[in-house]
Amino acid sequence: MTTIAQCASIDEALLLKSMLEGNGIAAFVPDELTAQTAPPYLFAGSGVRVQVEDEQAETALSLIATAGHDGSGTEPPDTG
Repeated sequence: MTTIAQCASIDEALLLKSMLEGNGIAAFVPDELTAQTAPPYLFAGSGVRVQVEDEQAETALSLIATAGHDGSGTEPPDTG
């Protein structure tokens, strides 16, 4: 598994997961249960991870970039 994004919230992670799955890429949020039940433990670290199979990582990163997300847990600046 390859972590392709670290999100600032569980909602953001699940949105990315949904977008990826809508494009035929199986995505996983291994921190989902922790984010919902004990968020202080999770957010003391790196945020909520979104993972895909290793062979789909490049395609997933491309889709995320096309959607305007850099995978860092912060939204891109609004330019318009």
